[in-house]
Amino acid sequence: MKVIFVIQGEGRGHLTQALALKQMMEREGHEVVKMLVGKSKMRELPSFFVNQAGCPMEQFYSPNFLPAKDNRRCGLLRSIAYNISLTPTYLSSILYIRKQVRKSGAELVVNFYELLCGLAYAMFHFGIPEVCVGHQYLFLHPSFKMPQRHTLSGAMLKLFTRFTCLRATSRLALSLRNYEKNPVPGMKVVPPLLRSEVKHVVRHHGNYIVGYILNAGFADEVKRWHEQHPATHLHFFWDKADAPTELAVDDTLTFHRLDDAKFLTLLAGCKAYATTAGFESVCEALYMGKPCMLIPAHVEQECNAMDAEREMAGVVSEDFDIDKLKAFARDYEEDVEFRMWENHAESRIVAAIENAYDTYYHRKENQAYEEENDSIVAASSLVVPARRVWQG
Repeated sequence: MKVIFVIQGEGRGHLTQALALKQMMEREGHEVVKMLVGKSKMRELPSFFVNQAGCPMEQFYSPNFLPAKDNRRCGLLRSIAYNISLTPTYLSSILYIRKQVRKSGAELVVNFYELLCGLAYAMFHFGIPEVCVGHQYLFLHPSFKMPQRHTLSGAMLKLFTRFTCLRATSRLALSLRNYEKNPVPGMKVVPPLLRSEVKHVVRHHGNYIVGYILNAGFADEVKRWHEQHPATHLHFFWDKADAPTELAVDDTLTFHRLDDAKFLTLLAGCKAYATTAGFESVCEALYMGKPCMLIPAHVEQECNAMDAEREMAGVVSEDFDIDKLKAFARDYEEDVEFRMWENHAESRIVAAIENAYDTYYHRKENQAYEEENDSIVAASSLVVPARRVWQG
């Protein structure tokens, strides 16, 4: 089948998921004909994604979160006001998505949690199925427990998630664990989407800590901790646009512009991993057997952090206090069950997408057949009275 990807471009996770799924689909003989990636004025598309996409790629303006004034956690009200002001731009993006999908000749849309793609499907009839992929769809599963202290923002997150998958044929919820005992119609719980590079990289336990910070404001926390513990070697990745490729603060603290190959290499050799609770990189660290500390920056990451802690995959912290990570790492045991679950990712995910494709077109054929039969019956009912009039 011919497939087009529509990807939310916020952060690193959805981009690496798209690269992983492209590898899987192509191994099964399917073709990804184009990728459409949401962008904003606040962030640049990482060069690793551009270099590895391997197919035509276009960008469109899409809603995104803005950081608070301290450039650390998400500024929710600020983000809402900003995105409302760009409504005309987003309406143009919806029309652009519709046009690109039609031009591509694709037989299936895979939507990586992009709101405007969900709205486009609600507004227009595309005539091809849509499969939505993301760990956020797990939040809609009745067995998933949301953070109790975020009742309002949690409800808003679930509403946002529903908007991303309006009229979708199927939703694939990426999860640390299997939820098969409680199936949900229209949803399939599947393992995370990890690329082959993650699974085949050589792992060892070095003497340094690796970190990833979504918002550059967290760098001040890292520096403050480092000043008190200069002997601990730290390698932190960030997306600061005006930063050099590598910023060596001193001999034991280095900040790196986001470079995927370098990130995976350092992650594979680190002692432990600290992050702002993005789902994808935590799964990569878990697969490599690395203990994690999660510092959530907004409610979605709060859900990720709580889920990881509940599954004993990491420890949650309010800040980058690496001492907490070191203490957790001392008693950490590699999660063999997660590796076994993840090793079934390709077969489960590709089968779920193919099943959604077959179901949609089978239903479409049946509908066309029924409409044709109804037309024949209606025509027959007109012919009989006409004969009676002629014979009379």
